[in-house]
Amino acid sequence: MKKVLVIGSGGREHAIVYQLSRSPQVGKIFCAPGNAGIEQLAECVPIAETEVGQLLQFALSQRVDLCVVGPEAALAAGVADAFREADIPVFGHSRKATQIEASKDFAKRLMARHGIPTAEYRSFDRYDEAMQYVRSRRCYPTVLKYDGLAAGKGVVIAHDEQQARQALHEMLVGEAFGKGRVIIEDYLEGPEFSFMAFVHHDRVYPMPLSQDHKRAFDNDEGPNTGGMGAYTPIPFISDEEREWALTHIMQPVAEAMAAEGAPLTGVLYGGLIKTNQGIKVIEFNARFGDPETEIVLPLMQTDAYAVFHAIATGAPLSSIQWLSRAAVGVVMASCGYPGAYAKGAEIDHVDDFDGLVFHMGTRAQQGKLLTNGGRVLMCIAYADDIPSAQQKVYAEIGKIRCSNLFYRKDIAHWAL
Repeated sequence: MKKVLVIGSGGREHAIVYQLSRSPQVGKIFCAPGNAGIEQLAECVPIAETEVGQLLQFALSQRVDLCVVGPEAALAAGVADAFREADIPVFGHSRKATQIEASKDFAKRLMARHGIPTAEYRSFDRYDEAMQYVRSRRCYPTVLKYDGLAAGKGVVIAHDEQQARQALHEMLVGEAFGKGRVIIEDYLEGPEFSFMAFVHHDRVYPMPLSQDHKRAFDNDEGPNTGGMGAYTPIPFISDEEREWALTHIMQPVAEAMAAEGAPLTGVLYGGLIKTNQGIKVIEFNARFGDPETEIVLPLMQTDAYAVFHAIATGAPLSSIQWLSRAAVGVVMASCGYPGAYAKGAEIDHVDDFDGLVFHMGTRAQQGKLLTNGGRVLMCIAYADDIPSAQQKVYAEIGKIRCSNLFYRKDIAHWAL
């Protein structure tokens, strides 16, 4: 029986652990550092996701057969590189390949070189030059993106010069996300969607398409978050459009990264948009999306260990089978998120939810389940169609009790 180490502590990692626990090949799962939900399925290890040396030492001592890296911070810290050097199969990109997410400027330049459709852009590291460019264009709305990792929060859509000035000042002068560059790009109009694929070098295996909801409140109002819910399938992308995106975006990017000496070995996440001029790229991520993974991964019928190990080692993988089911997932978040929020509120009756619940930010203390993050729980219902899944998830989510959690009441409204 195989031993697997999963790195991370959120709902994405809970979904990975859940799927691996269903594999007949897996006998033991470790998760570092994990959370209160994950510890029901795996042995949680108190090592931070970026402590590369400690993670490697633990994996060697336990003789793990596979490591699956969840969060982008761990990839950017070089976890996958260290495990490969130690000859431990690892599902996760090298630090060099992770640049496709860690640097939006890198991703934009890559797309420009290889003819991948995306918005026109310029990048800046000086506030005065960035503002001069914004004033010269007088084109609103305009999109401002912090170049590095910002936990899904480093994007501002500025509708006037005042908003642009404030955002640029916070990013470049205030260094809200650290010292770095800012991308200024054209605003693209249309519905967005998530296209995730397993990738080993130039081999690309697509997952079901999904769509997440970034805004904090109903009717897509409020600040951007890491994602307040997601659903699959998405009705506004045809099979032909999906195939076009696969052959003109996902496959060419995988080939481009391999050709430029930064091959992908894990998940390529395409944040795409359907515009009047066709499908274009908003951004790439170098790992499973969160919260999209929580709804998509449980639909995978093929043995999860076999898939992860094949991607990690480059072994042949004929195909991946998926259930044709609809899913709607709703995030329960701490009041105040994505701004300041309190931790430690007690959560009751999670087990009463009829469906899947993945823990995103929880901890256990003296037999009680407590909030321990901004996004706390991802509650998911599956059904034959989206309206049925939506109806079920909202009928069930009311059973969960906590005085300091809120959630959107309209996840999947775009699909109805």
